[in-house]
Amino acid sequence: MHSLVVWGAHDTGLVLSCAFALLVIILAISVAKLPPFLGILIGALVFSATVGLAPARALTAFQAGAGKLLGDSGLIIALGALLGSMVAGSGAAARLVHALLNPGGRPLPVWLLPWCVAAAAMLVGLPLFFEVGLVIMLPLILGIARSARQPVLRVAIPALAGMTALHALVPPHPGPLIAISALHASLGTTLLLGLLIAVPAVILAGPLYGNLLTRYDAYRTIGERNSLSPPNTPNAPELAAEAASAGQINPDTTGPSAALHSGSAAHSTRANRQGTLPPLSAAAITILLPVLLMLARTISELCLPQTTVAAHVLDTIGEPFMALLISVIFAVIVLGWVRRQPRAEIGRTLHDSLPPLAVLLLTIGAGGGLKQVLLSAGIADTISKVAVFSPFPFVVLAWLVAVCLRQATGSATVATSTTAGLMAPLLGGMAFSPGQTSLIALSIGSGSVFFCHVNDAGFWMVHELFGLTLKQTVMVWSVLQTIVSVTGIVLCCVLWPMMGH
Repeated sequence: MHSLVVWGAHDTGLVLSCAFALLVIILAISVAKLPPFLGILIGALVFSATVGLAPARALTAFQAGAGKLLGDSGLIIALGALLGSMVAGSGAAARLVHALLNPGGRPLPVWLLPWCVAAAAMLVGLPLFFEVGLVIMLPLILGIARSARQPVLRVAIPALAGMTALHALVPPHPGPLIAISALHASLGTTLLLGLLIAVPAVILAGPLYGNLLTRYDAYRTIGERNSLSPPNTPNAPELAAEAASAGQINPDTTGPSAALHSGSAAHSTRANRQGTLPPLSAAAITILLPVLLMLARTISELCLPQTTVAAHVLDTIGEPFMALLISVIFAVIVLGWVRRQPRAEIGRTLHDSLPPLAVLLLTIGAGGGLKQVLLSAGIADTISKVAVFSPFPFVVLAWLVAVCLRQATGSATVATSTTAGLMAPLLGGMAFSPGQTSLIALSIGSGSVFFCHVNDAGFWMVHELFGLTLKQTVMVWSVLQTIVSVTGIVLCCVLWPMMGH
């Protein structure tokens, strides 16, 4: 054990090689404009060459790491995309948002709008990837802001905060699922703690920060000019409000979300034109069903003898893959067949949600492959020495590693998968409770969204959709995500002693 904590030249070489490989990945993605998958693969090979790892061994490790991560999370992510496509394509998301913002058929008071938009974004964001959720919410944001004569950012920032907090902290989003899988954390416990942390993070980064930022004149008129409603269009406010109430989205939207937009969002428009939006009860149940099933499994583990039939049933239907599969089938039946939607249209909606996953899954797999190459070279022992010498608690160290990787790679997924993979071998020798293991997973998720900048695809998506300058995008997007990240790690530290044995 003593030799483990002695820092040597080999450890220094590994750290320098890792830093150089990350620099290669940054240049490959940001300068050479290569796809993240290819850039990460090149970086892994460069790392293996600098540490003397044989290319054949490095490639074998890369394939094993990518395969394991995709095997653990790939199918779950695909089912999440299918569920999201049905929620978006049927108009269920628009129905839920409209109901939240017009309780009893009456518009909310102006001061409540940012808070309700944040709540709506969190509910809509449960089954949807961030990009899809933003495209769905965009016309609603614009319609609400114009109808209420409020600055667009006062409405948009709470929506962005709600979706980004869920993306970082709450399964079944890819990042939390990857961390849960790598660290062998309890999904139900992580889900509950993630929601507990996400709510104050959204409050601070959403309504409060939005109200603060829009006090400045430079941010009060942002977002009024974009592709949804050109400035020269007559009756723009009425058109935007109509789009908000109907859930319609301009099919000419361009930018990073175009591929996703052409799928689920375009089908939402066609679905709404063919008939009314689905009932509120059907929309709410469909969106919440996977969460309820997974929570039921966790409650049964705590309250029921594991030998009972009920415990076995709840354990089966609450397993993430099965919970999402049940939810997808439920969505197809309730949001599609029961409403007499054409089966060909339902099939096309589901089919169109899968091609955009290729880049995401390849990037996730590459992150797992890079992690395995690093582990094959012995980086886990080096990180363990850092943990021993570090003045920071383990939960903070995990956050710092995720922050560094996110700043370097521009990918929350890569930062999460790599950090979780590096931290996982260290947990075996440490007496952490299941709750603390879940907090480590959430600290990694929090670190993965710290100060997202120009190497982040979401940065440019917000930049283009809201017509922001570079400085404005930093103030809106980068600062917002930093608030979520810092709030997340602070609350993880606060909860840490409470989750002990």
